[in-house]
Amino acid sequence: MDKTINYMALGDRIRIARKSKRLSQEKLGEICQISTAHVGHIERGTRIPSLETLYRISKELNVSMDYLFFDTQNDMNTVFKGISAQLAGKDGEKVKIFLSTVKALADKIDDL
Repeated sequence: MDKTINYMALGDRIRIARKSKRLSQEKLGEICQISTAHVGHIERGTRIPSLETLYRISKELNVSMDYLFFDTQNDMNTVFKGISAQLAGKDGEKVKIFLSTVKALADKIDDL
């Protein structure tokens, strides 16, 4: 088993999560108390972030540290947090329709 951290893959996962929350590198850096340039380096895998920085990023992006390091997005809690983040600020009536559609699909999941 390879015990090295793939910082380029970690950076890619941060970039994907940041973009899904519609945050700029500048805004993420501001929230996490790091420079925009440092966010860019982390996302490209050219700088190694501190554990503190990774923790702040994971909290702000609503992803687990496991996801950042190992791409374990199968964790249902992480999936639900991601869906919740996507629905935040959307039209309430449209969200209700979406959720009722998901519920209807879930009720029929064994028939799929």
